[in-house]
Amino acid sequence: MSQEKEQKTERFIEISLIVITISLGCLFYMMTGYKMVVLNLFYLPVVLAGFFLGRYRAGVLAVLCVTTAAIITAVDLMGFAAFTSPLIIGLAIGVWAAVLGLTSILVGTLSDERGQTIVELHEAYVGVVEVLSRYLQSANPRLKARSDRVAELSQRVAVEMKLSPKEADDIRVAALLHDMENIEITARVIRKAMGSIEEEPSETQQATFHGTDLVHSLGAVLTGAMPLLVNQAESGHAAMSAEDAPNAAHLPVGAKIIRTVRAYEQVREGTLGQPAPSPQAAFEELRRDSNANHDPSIVGVLERIVVGLDRRSTASANKTPELELV
Repeated sequence: MSQEKEQKTERFIEISLIVITISLGCLFYMMTGYKMVVLNLFYLPVVLAGFFLGRYRAGVLAVLCVTTAAIITAVDLMGFAAFTSPLIIGLAIGVWAAVLGLTSILVGTLSDERGQTIVELHEAYVGVVEVLSRYLQSANPRLKARSDRVAELSQRVAVEMKLSPKEADDIRVAALLHDMENIEITARVIRKAMGSIEEEPSETQQATFHGTDLVHSLGAVLTGAMPLLVNQAESGHAAMSAEDAPNAAHLPVGAKIIRTVRAYEQVREGTLGQPAPSPQAAFEELRRDSNANHDPSIVGVLERIVVGLDRRSTASANKTPELELV
């Protein structure tokens, strides 16, 4: 969904820049005697294209600008008041076109590198959070297993719903961070999780803080995951009161996904002394829970994913004896 919005935004920027280029071409044609002044205005759409759209599309727009200016110059060669020789006019247009193309390449390359750096930093932070979460929850295997299942299923639902890769990663991180809020963490544990603990730590290294503090300290770098985590806390996790149910419709899509997946996992765990319900029974209970007000589309996507995983696991289990016999 958000990916479609990004594509629509890029398409709007592309169309706007093309319209600006055509308008500048008309102005360039109508201007008499001061065409070199109008030529410099073509740098504006090219720089904007390089900054927002990247090197490739900025280069294409630069070619469009040069082609437009060259055609208009050929039609009205005597419109340049400062030059009378066609050779000088051609040289001026050539130098301008070369500088315009170089500008598009430089700005577009910087924009592409910036975007790639942001993606790499985001992936690095996601990896750090995953390693830290698994290490801190290793003392409680049940909590660790549930947290991993919620994060994995939430990410699969996000991908199935055509969310962008960054949003899917944010949803996974928010699901992992959710179960770290009630964990007490020492600085020594952090260093050990990151593989840099000292042999003889000093007394100042034993400072203890709650997982909530760590979660909020990551807010500056995980800007996409923090709103989802905050909405999870405000929505009461898997259950909501009747008066709060209408507010669930205003939650971000990522928060709805995590909330539904966590509710499914809680139902699947069952109650003490009773067997865990089947996946079908768990989904029926989610649909009957009117107070929770789960999004039917998210429940449907989650059900397809769970059924698909069960079928694959069953098929692999049935194939294993055959392979052993062969």
